[in-house]
Amino acid sequence: QITIGLKDFDFYTYYNDSYSENYESCCGELTLCDQKSTMYFDSIFIPVLYSLELVVGLVGNGLVLVILWKKRRIMNATDIFILHLCLADILLLLTLPFWAVEAVKGWIFSIALCKLTGALFKINFYCGIFMLSCVSLDRYLSIVHAVQMYSRKKPMVTHCCCLMVWLFCLLLSITDWISLNNYKDSRRQDKTECVPEYPSHSWLLVTRLLYHILGFILPALIMLFCYSCILLRLRRDSQCMQKKRAIRVIVALVLAFFIHWTPYNITLIVDTIQINETISPSNQTSCESATALDVALTVTSTLAYLHVCVNPVLLWAWCHRRAFCGHSQWTLHTSQFGLKYTSFSPLTVIFSMQTT
Repeated sequence: QITIGLKDFDFYTYYNDSYSENYESCCGELTLCDQKSTMYFDSIFIPVLYSLELVVGLVGNGLVLVILWKKRRIMNATDIFILHLCLADILLLLTLPFWAVEAVKGWIFSIALCKLTGALFKINFYCGIFMLSCVSLDRYLSIVHAVQMYSRKKPMVTHCCCLMVWLFCLLLSITDWISLNNYKDSRRQDKTECVPEYPSHSWLLVTRLLYHILGFILPALIMLFCYSCILLRLRRDSQCMQKKRAIRVIVALVLAFFIHWTPYNITLIVDTIQINETISPSNQTSCESATALDVALTVTSTLAYLHVCVNPVLLWAWCHRRAFCGHSQWTLHTSQFGLKYTSFSPLTVIFSMQTT
């Protein structure tokens, strides 16, 4: 253990939506835990898992983009949302090698690249979540209310909607552009990290609250509402085999979202509570607890980012089985799914029913 003055202490966890902060207005002594064991765990676990996510995610999202490119002349609103979702996932995945290098050697790149990589990560993280919500709303309107969110004849309207989402995500990343910096963490043997440094503790709380609301709670509520209504409609209107298949797909995709993101959000809430308590020298947690929490943040955040790999892999497996095994055309009737149109290509049906 290392003992330093509170004014020199920086609350920090690994970059994955965790932040550091200087407390210069306080006094007293804090016991600072040496995180050598955590550093060793991160240097092995993060590069291996991020490399796996990078390969699987790029291949999966790339295959979906190829399919979308081949049907670019007949893309509907759902296809366009999926296009932007794949682009956001790919851009997010491209930042993972930098964080993997940081876990092993520290941040060896420039401050400018720190700001760029961190902001891109934030932009594409939010964009991916918001596009999932857009797809959910589009499927809800199409299946439950038998209307298209946007006319197929005016794809630019959907693209403009996606552009607004991108701009909103860019707005959410402004704090990262300003605050991200190279920082030597005393807990990690002065290892250089790329982290945001905020002027006060309230900035950390506001940022995390914003993440929990916009990055998890709101999308989760939208998905639960939309897909619950879709399930009720399918149970009432679909034929037996189509109903069972659609229900399985929807349940699997909703479960995938919660399985991947709920553990990380719970862990991050616990970390925020611990930081609030640790501000007072009388409420220090043990080094064992702090180390366990840091490891939990690393594991759960890595699990969360696997979500960008799961949907494309499932989507491609379904497309390959149906589109290339003799099932070249499916015809659905309005009475079955409540849709305004009755003829679909295999890919459109898959996207309409399976993508979140």
